[in-house]
Amino acid sequence: MQNQIDWNALRWTLAIGRAGTLAGAARALGVSHATIFRRLNALERRLGQALFVRERSGYVPTAAGERLLIEAAEMERHMRALEQDVLEGGAAPAGPVRLTTTDTLFDGLLAPILADCRRRYPAITLEAAISNETFSLARRQADLAVRPMTNPPEALIAHRLGRIAMAPYVATVADESIATPWLGLDDSVFFPALAEWTRRQGIDDSGWRIDTLLGLAAAVRRGAGRALLPCYLGDADPALVRIGEPVPELTTDLWLLVHPDLRRVARVRAVRDRIVGAIRAEPVQAKLAGRADHDPVDLL
Repeated sequence: MQNQIDWNALRWTLAIGRAGTLAGAARALGVSHATIFRRLNALERRLGQALFVRERSGYVPTAAGERLLIEAAEMERHMRALEQDVLEGGAAPAGPVRLTTTDTLFDGLLAPILADCRRRYPAITLEAAISNETFSLARRQADLAVRPMTNPPEALIAHRLGRIAMAPYVATVADESIATPWLGLDDSVFFPALAEWTRRQGIDDSGWRIDTLLGLAAAVRRGAGRALLPCYLGDADPALVRIGEPVPELTTDLWLLVHPDLRRVARVRAVRDRIVGAIRAEPVQAKLAGRADHDPVDLL
């Protein structure tokens, strides 16, 4: 839809959605009520569908209108940031940068790196979209993404950051004389290599399955059982102890992704470079790979 509409049309639609009336949108844009009315009608005719329904409370967006408003707000944010980059020229990077990542990576790896970015670039506004669902960089739902995956999308610029190892863990206070049940990830989590490894090992993890790795680690910490966890998470938790070597089949590449259109934008480049540099440093690589300074306890 966005490819068929110019930015001015999106601005008019966004103004109507925010004001809720044509008169309010006209005032916000500095044009006449009649101009807004004509432009809305022309846009709806072009799209072949209504974008708003007129009710007593004002103009209420339809499903198509709501979608267009989301896209328009996102484009407005990028347009303002682009204008700021151009106007500032060689000044310090400034403006919003939206990064999406998983809760596990944010908690166990990225939070201190992003805090360092804030100290170094106080004019950059960081927005962290922490979700285990994949955000679309192609649709500009985020500027950067840090995610584990096998094959990054070809349409995006991908920086390989390292490899994430996984190993089995149990609570530090676990009674070694008692058989510890396995805990697993819920089927909603897409991790086919883990499901295949579990099947081959004959492990029954059906007693308790959790849909996030952070939740899985919390359950292990409380003594609910043993589980496979990323080494960067498990090794850093004093309440957990590793009970086996990393499983080679479960090692996953970690990537930073950026849309090609944003690769030269100063604020995006600044955050990208800090993340890439910090994670590629040897101490973090050792953390990701599970090169711990202790021998694993043999409880398998």
